[in-house]
Amino acid sequence: MKKYFRFSAILLLLGLLACGRTAEENKGSSGKGGKDGVGSLERIKREGRLRALTTYSGTSYFLYRGQPMGFEYELLKRFADHLGVELEIVVSQNIDNLLNRLNEGDIDLVAHGITITSDRKEKVNFTDYLYLTHQVLVQKKPDNWQRMKWSAVERALVHDAIELIGDTVSVRKNSSYYRRLKNLSREIGGEIVIDTLPGNLSTDEIIKMVVDGKIKYTVADDNIASINASYYHILDIDVPISFSQRIAWAVSPNAPGLLAAANEWLEQMKDEVDYYVIYNKYFRNRHDFRKRVQSDFYSLTNNRISRYDEIIKSNAASIGWDWRLVASLIYQESRFDPKASSWAGAGGLMQLMPSMAEEFSVKNRQDPEQSIKGGMAYLTRLWNNFEMVEDSVQRIKFTMASYNCGYYHVLDARKLAEMNGLDKNRWDGHVDEMILELSYPDNYNKPGIKYGYVRGIEPYTYVEQIFERYEHYRKFIEV
Repeated sequence: MKKYFRFSAILLLLGLLACGRTAEENKGSSGKGGKDGVGSLERIKREGRLRALTTYSGTSYFLYRGQPMGFEYELLKRFADHLGVELEIVVSQNIDNLLNRLNEGDIDLVAHGITITSDRKEKVNFTDYLYLTHQVLVQKKPDNWQRMKWSAVERALVHDAIELIGDTVSVRKNSSYYRRLKNLSREIGGEIVIDTLPGNLSTDEIIKMVVDGKIKYTVADDNIASINASYYHILDIDVPISFSQRIAWAVSPNAPGLLAAANEWLEQMKDEVDYYVIYNKYFRNRHDFRKRVQSDFYSLTNNRISRYDEIIKSNAASIGWDWRLVASLIYQESRFDPKASSWAGAGGLMQLMPSMAEEFSVKNRQDPEQSIKGGMAYLTRLWNNFEMVEDSVQRIKFTMASYNCGYYHVLDARKLAEMNGLDKNRWDGHVDEMILELSYPDNYNKPGIKYGYVRGIEPYTYVEQIFERYEHYRKFIEV
């Protein structure tokens, strides 16, 4: 009984001490942070996964010709590699709610072009800045501006922020643009009417609303406005409305280890050419931006992966797989190039060998329909060989590995798994590890292993990359 009262007293004392913490100590605390909570570097490394929240936009993260791209996406991939973990991308459905997600316990890092402001610093910790920019007014020239005298075009445009007094500018409410317009109204001594837009609209989409005449003005960071204006020539972005601002990523206040790791990595990245190549790719390369916007296979404008989507859909039904998974496999094989060929003699969208093409009545491997139909027939045969694998996802992975390196090498890997006390009917963490081991003589020369050497890293990464890409396709492309 005495022990019980002593223990209760200790708990009471700890509770009183916790209640007595200063406001500064509690700032930003969510109850889910701390040493091993949200954003914890220890947890990230232990679980082997970095969970990053970003936005679906023409600069942060998007799909183009079957490949995930974006400034934030490319940097996040490199940061995850630096940490030695996998990257899990979470797409925000509401840009206004980005920073609040850090305290919900399911996100480690917000990777988006966030302006560092004093009020935001009270809620989150910012990394060192990624780049500097400033805010500009985005407005539309007259529809027939190319046939007008330049002086007439000039008269139709705003040239100084003071001319916005009494006029309406449309921005998201929880954006730095909204706060800047509020401050600007005070600075110029007159009210700018602010039309607030939904948080699910990206800055690129809002700029397009100006182009389409749905709104009169908006505000954007200069680098985003410039790359859009390089395609939409009707835009004018010459009126600055802010001084230079720092753009950064954000982590929880309870994640000092992750913040230190991110800053260390950023310092290294900024010393390398790669960082500036990536920045220029998304914010300076006007030619590539125009190609993306004009493409039928740009996820921001079309719900398509490739020009062969319809053929893939009709053939994927024969095996019962999600057509987007089949599309990811085809990208892995040929990058959707029907003329692709390998050093070994494989050719076409599904990289069929001549003997396999003949067996499945593929007369022209460069014909997309024939290639996909023949490839799916071969995948179906392989799929049927793994009826003993009850888990459908694992069965798909066995099928894909066999498509890449050959069915009999996968049989050897299953046998080796059995020899080592692993589950021969599970690819992940079991047979995939054994396919790697078949690269070594000590393993492929063992009694019972019949088909010899295989360069195991190829089927291992083949399956891994197809499923990683498939996750991107699922985020961007509706069934």
